[in-house]
Amino acid sequence: MLEQSILTINNLTKKFGSLTAVKDLSFTINKGNVYGILGPNGSGKSTTLGIVLNVVNKTSGDFKWFNGNTSTHNALKQVGAIIERPNFYPYMTAEQNLKLVCRIKDVDHSKIDEKLEVVGLLDRKHHKFKTYSLGMKQRLAIASALLNDPEILILDEPTNGLDPQGIHQIRQIIKDIAAGGTTILLASHLLDEVEKVCSHVVVLRKGEKLYSGRVDEMINSHGFFELKTEKKKELISILESHSNFSNLKIEGELITAFLNEPMSASDFNKMMFDKGIILSHLVKRKESLEEQFLQLTDENEINQELGKLN
Repeated sequence: MLEQSILTINNLTKKFGSLTAVKDLSFTINKGNVYGILGPNGSGKSTTLGIVLNVVNKTSGDFKWFNGNTSTHNALKQVGAIIERPNFYPYMTAEQNLKLVCRIKDVDHSKIDEKLEVVGLLDRKHHKFKTYSLGMKQRLAIASALLNDPEILILDEPTNGLDPQGIHQIRQIIKDIAAGGTTILLASHLLDEVEKVCSHVVVLRKGEKLYSGRVDEMINSHGFFELKTEKKKELISILESHSNFSNLKIEGELITAFLNEPMSASDFNKMMFDKGIILSHLVKRKESLEEQFLQLTDENEINQELGKLN
C-alpha cells in the first residue's frame, strides 16, 4: 500500500541576512506516524515549522501539503499547530476560550468537551485560564489545536518548561492522539522525548539535516570498529567493497567502519588476517542514540570551531 504523504519538503532554504537558518532541507512526512525534528537550540527547527505554516517566508526550495493537490491556505485548515506559548484570555474559562477558537475555525461547539476529554481537562472546563498550571495551559492549547480534527498536529517544544509530571502527561497525550490516527510533527531539543514519543526523526544542526529515518533504526545501530594497520589503503579498499559496512570515517591513521549488520571483533580480525592485513588496533564500540546524537551535533560543532582557529 502506497503511503499517503502529508507534507513534502524539498531543498528548503531560509536566510536571515548572512545567517542561513535552514539549508537545503528535504524530508517527507507520511500519514499516521509521529515525526520528531530534533536538534539543539538554533538548529532551524522552529524556522522550518514557521515556513510550512506560512508564518515565515522561505528563501528558496519548496514544500507541498497533501501530495500538492491543495493550496497551502486550504491545506492549513487541516492542520493543528502550536508554535508559540498558548495565548488565551486569562479571565475566561477553558470552555469560553475554546468557544472563541471554534468561531475562528468555524467548528461546532460540540467538539469542545470531546477535545477537553482527550487532554484530561474536562473537569476543569469552567475554571478560568489564569488558574491553570503551565502544564494545563499547554494541554488546553493542544485541545484548541485539535478542535478542527486536523490530519496533522504540529507542536514546537511541547514540554518546554514543564515539571516532570507535566512532561509525562503531555507525552502520554501525544501518544494517545497518534494512536487515534492523527499524524504528529514535533520539534524538540530533547533526545529522550524523541526516543519515547516518535516513530521517525529528522536530526538538524545549524539548519542542515544530519539524519532522517526511523527512530528504532537509529537506535539499533550494530556498532562500529576502530581500526589501524600498516596497510591502510588495502584495508580501506576491502571495507568499501564489503557489504557488512555502511560507511567509513578516516581521520589520520584511525579508520572507523560502521556496521550495518552484526559482526564480532574476532571474526573481523580473522577475516582481515586471511586477507593478509594485520591490525595494530581493533576496538568494537556500540552507540546509543544519545552518543549518535551527540556525535552528529557536537563533533561537527567542535570541528567547525577548530577550523575557525586554524
